[in-house]
Amino acid sequence: MIPRARKTALGGVRDDALVVRLAAPPVEGAANEAIVDYFAALLRLPRRAVRIVSGERGRRKRIALAGVTAETVRQVVKAANGT
Repeated sequence: MIPRARKTALGGVRDDALVVRLAAPPVEGAANEAIVDYFAALLRLPRRAVRIVSGERGRRKRIALAGVTAETVRQVVKAANGT
């Protein structure tokens, strides 16, 4: 996760993890809220289906997604990255 980016978007893959650029600052949970909102919108899931499992206070986060398959996530991420 890279906070305070120009716009919220996927930034590719680095070290087997997605890079997410967030427009939100990393203060008072704003970046965490933004990442949950972003994945909910990207995957067309209700906000309650996206949960930060670990890393709430760091740049590297693990996110749990309910109601979507890993293959669907791969396809959506691939399309969002333009590849």
